Amino acid sequence: MRVKSSLINIGAGLANQIIITLLSFISRTVFIYTLGIEYLGINGLFTNILAMLTLAEAGLGASIMYSLYKPVAENDHYRINVLMKFYRNAYMVIALVILALGLAIMPFLDFIIKDSKVENIYIIYLIFLLNTVAPYFYVHKSSFLNVCQKNYIVTAVYSASSILSVLIKIAILHYTENYILYLVIDSAITITNSIILAVIVNRMYPYLKNKVKDKLDNETKKGITKNVKAIVLQNVGNYLVFGTDNIIISSFVSVVAVGLYSNYNMLMEICRTFINQVFNNIYHSVGNLVAKEHVDKVYSIYKTYRFLNFWLYSFFTIFLAIMLEDFIALWIGAEFVMEEGLLFVLMIIFYERGMRNSITTIKTTSGIFNEDRFAPLCQAAINLVVSIILVHKIGIIGVFLGTLVSALAVPFWTTPYLVFKMVFKAPVRNYFMVYVSYLGIGIGTYILTNLISGFLQVDSVQSLLLKGLICFLVPNLIYFILFYRTSEFQYLWKVLSNITLRHGRKTKVYSSS
Repeated sequence: MRVKSSLINIGAGLANQIIITLLSFISRTVFIYTLGIEYLGINGLFTNILAMLTLAEAGLGASIMYSLYKPVAENDHYRINVLMKFYRNAYMVIALVILALGLAIMPFLDFIIKDSKVENIYIIYLIFLLNTVAPYFYVHKSSFLNVCQKNYIVTAVYSASSILSVLIKIAILHYTENYILYLVIDSAITITNSIILAVIVNRMYPYLKNKVKDKLDNETKKGITKNVKAIVLQNVGNYLVFGTDNIIISSFVSVVAVGLYSNYNMLMEICRTFINQVFNNIYHSVGNLVAKEHVDKVYSIYKTYRFLNFWLYSFFTIFLAIMLEDFIALWIGAEFVMEEGLLFVLMIIFYERGMRNSITTIKTTSGIFNEDRFAPLCQAAINLVVSIILVHKIGIIGVFLGTLVSALAVPFWTTPYLVFKMVFKAPVRNYFMVYVSYLGIGIGTYILTNLISGFLQVDSVQSLLLKGLICFLVPNLIYFILFYRTSEFQYLWKVLSNITLRHGRKTKVYSSS
């Protein structure tokens, strides 16, 4: 049942992402040619600033979701309602806190934004703030669907609304070039999404409307509070590592540089989102697995998860490293390609961060929050110090070298150490031996793929597509040859074969009836 739910969610997520990606490229192209790169920089900057404000809720959602796995698995309606009531009330308070913090930041915007000619900055910022605050009044409902492994419902709603939103915003940009109207439409659709999901959840799980007078018992509340404190520290650290890049670039380089980098970041995030459609939908299945199964079963599934994680992240790293700058040059012009060496650093960060995905999933679904609560703050301190020093010396590359150095100094080894010690009861060297072997295979595959594709000069859409085809086929063919005999590959192949066979039988029955 866990596998079936995960595959349904993955299929829905991937289909949605393909549609949204195509529309996003059209939207980004229209955005750049109608408003310009400076507005793109403001867009990225305000997104980063407001991501900082959402740290007010950091940890609450993850901790309560962890607390819900067991009552959902046991179908304990009363316990679920008590937790959901606490969840809802907490988010009401958090929404008000984020609003207050957001308003408090407004007087300092002029100090953050360097050399910008964008008008109505404060109005634009207020719309961004509203768009951030509004969903918190309903987020507990959509989160419950995720715990119940019904992510595909959330995906379906967001797919429909995203398509509608992008089409309307493209029309607004093309015909009016009005950025404020563009943002208002985005806010209206975001709020509507939240309301629709709340109605769907209430209809699917009518017992959630039952009123409960009891409050959380002290033991559960104490556990949630402990986890929240730990996750807050972790998320604050993570934000200072990944959420401050645009702010540093805007403050020490320029808002235009933020806009140029945002194109690189958009393409990387599209790839990351495709991968996350697989892993986010497996996440809650793993949570259910950890809550019910023996550690040996969890470790067996983890090895398969780790293998799939490597295959996907190494493939996309290779693909982006070879294709990204050619794509940007052909898409919007060679003047949007950034300085040499930046892409190489970004790709190392992309791969390293992605390869921690499988081990981090086991860590969070096992409830390991408190043990490394200070690690992200250490990482953040290293990141900020190194980034600010290097940005003065070598420019924008220095910002991302700070991110890379801090990642290798802290989470690269602390996360696997805790999981292998506390969950798998095995030496962490097992993790790093496999990691190094995968890394060697990935580097060798990149060198071969780059060598083969390097004979092709990209100067047209046709040559870009041909180079992309080479970059798609070569890594996947190499991985298939190397791994098809492994137990992890055989397990995934069996799951896909069973699903395909079952789907074929259903199709045959429907066609003959």
